Amino acid sequence: MSSRLQQPDSRTEEQKMLAGDLYLASDPALLAKRNTALRLCKKFNDSDPEDAAGLKAILDQLCGGIGKDVVILPPVRMDYGCNTYIGERVFMNFGAVILDTCRVTIGNDVLFGPNVSLLSATHPVDPAVRRNWGPELGKPGVTVGAGSVVTKDVEAYTVVAGNPARVIKRLPRPDGE
Repeated sequence: MSSRLQQPDSRTEEQKMLAGDLYLASDPALLAKRNTALRLCKKFNDSDPEDAAGLKAILDQLCGGIGKDVVILPPVRMDYGCNTYIGERVFMNFGAVILDTCRVTIGNDVLFGPNVSLLSATHPVDPAVRRNWGPELGKPGVTVGAGSVVTKDVEAYTVVAGNPARVIKRLPRPDGE
């Protein structure tokens, strides 16, 4: 039986997070990014709803990318914001929550009902790992069809739609699994 020495991981906690690997959310650089997102969300939520240019400027600072004709009704909450990319002609009703510990892409012509949550953040299920307070994960890879009602967990790299949402197709995984 051969044993391999595990190489130290020289990646930043943010690089680990974006790769979908365990990372420490308490990392000072990640805390700073979350605090920036919290401040920008507060600024957006407290802004004059008739100041379209001011609201757009805040969203441009908050999000990784944002298309034309986007309407977001406050309050909105984002973990990092910079990992969220919003297409064109998107409407988000009151109370949207986006935990963008990995890239979150919202396509064109998307309508959110009230209190929609997009949650890429998760925690390890292994009790031994969970006991070490702090390690978290982010997992991308699900597409939910418009008007769908998601009532249970959706497997990564699938497309679901309907009420209740059902698997329409499975997508190829980038790692070949």
